[in-house]
Amino acid sequence: MAKTRVPLTALTMAALMLASCGGGGGGSTAGSGPVTVTPTPSPTPTPTASCGLSAQQAFAKSVIDEWYLFPNDVATNVNPASYSTVQDYIDALVAPARAQSKDRYFTYVTSIAEEEAYYSSGSSAGFGVRLTYDPSTQRVIIAEAYEGAPALAAGIDRGTQILAIGTSAANLRSVADIVASEGTAGITNALGPSDPGVTRLLRISDAGGTRDVSVTKADYNIDPVSDRYGAKVITEGGQSYGYINLRTFISSADQQLRDAFLNFRNQGITNVVVDLRYNGGGLVATAELFGDLLGRNRAASDVFSRTSFRASKSANDETHNFTPTAQSIAPTRIAFIGTGSTASASELVINGMLPWLGTNMTLVGSNTYGKPVGQIALDKSECDERMRVIAFSTGNASGPSDYFTGLAPKIANSCAAADDLDYPLGDVREASVRAAIDFLSGQSCTARIADASTGASAQAGRTRVTVEPEMLVPEKPRAAQRELPGLF
Repeated sequence: MAKTRVPLTALTMAALMLASCGGGGGGSTAGSGPVTVTPTPSPTPTPTASCGLSAQQAFAKSVIDEWYLFPNDVATNVNPASYSTVQDYIDALVAPARAQSKDRYFTYVTSIAEEEAYYSSGSSAGFGVRLTYDPSTQRVIIAEAYEGAPALAAGIDRGTQILAIGTSAANLRSVADIVASEGTAGITNALGPSDPGVTRLLRISDAGGTRDVSVTKADYNIDPVSDRYGAKVITEGGQSYGYINLRTFISSADQQLRDAFLNFRNQGITNVVVDLRYNGGGLVATAELFGDLLGRNRAASDVFSRTSFRASKSANDETHNFTPTAQSIAPTRIAFIGTGSTASASELVINGMLPWLGTNMTLVGSNTYGKPVGQIALDKSECDERMRVIAFSTGNASGPSDYFTGLAPKIANSCAAADDLDYPLGDVREASVRAAIDFLSGQSCTARIADASTGASAQAGRTRVTVEPEMLVPEKPRAAQRELPGLF
């Protein structure tokens, strides 16, 4: 199977975790410019006998039996007749692996048309914002707003707080009241379905004051590298630093990454901030390209990543050696910015560079999610149904990787920093960007990221060091929402 069809997909409905912000300040050196919006498809299964529930359950079971990475952790006494949906049946089958934090809702069914639209162009529908919720203050705050989407056009951007939600002034409900009666699920329900034409009245608060804004959801394409702050050169103290913020690993990101790194190379940049704080993952092929762009000084025999399947499928194992391109740079130091929403393909890139840079790289922010495994896609096309099944693990030059509790424990000089929503992403005043630049300039970190203070350990119910805002995720996320937790 082609590596471009093997996405390391990310957080699902069970992974409501921290995601924060970072800032702008200065023009972008790379971006996609105007985009053509592709409407987000909806599943349209053909009502045939082969597309009934029992047929779909049988298909799911056959995929798990043949490909599941943890065959010894599949339940054997599951009766499909006891489950009214395919997903519930899948969840029951892989429950033993989930109990060990190996498969936290990573195996699932989705729409073929919807997912392919997302991976090719970032196609989505909604307001075009990422939402965080702080349980300690009951505040919903925008972490990021996408260009070309309705919310940003209405003046809603990073740092904006949503105070109340309704369909009209007559039925506005405060966030506190919604949570009190329905929990955080009430917030996602109040925002309505992710369908074009759905309109909500939002009472918001930002630097301009408090006001009511009506916003209508629409189709839009997510720009993987923002034209506002996605790629730039920061000059400070006589030194120049590259800053690259990748939102998601989709194929439309490839040329943007090449353009950004060519600019870095032309300007002699060797110290780089790689901001993956909200990046839930995506295509392995794009992650490998990212590694190649960071590998100008690597030999052809140097390993960036390893892909390993179960023993019966070991013929599919692959090793990706660094393959520098005309745009590649030779980094002296790298500061990766991450949070509990940094997962999968993002973690692959960070982990792939660790053996080669050691203490000359750091993880800034908070611990990553912890997903050293990935899915393949097998389709039941007559149902517009794609089965995403955990089928392989990832490793680096040092061998297999086991960071189900996040990458912070693997990085000795990690640096704790806040996701400061008061400043734009890429802005040197933003806490995580500030800490990253300080590391690149040779300054020492004041506090190390507590081992597994977020990520899988938090999801498993262990004590967190701090209470962090979580990304809001609907009960049934769409393809884009799996890769971009908090997307609405």
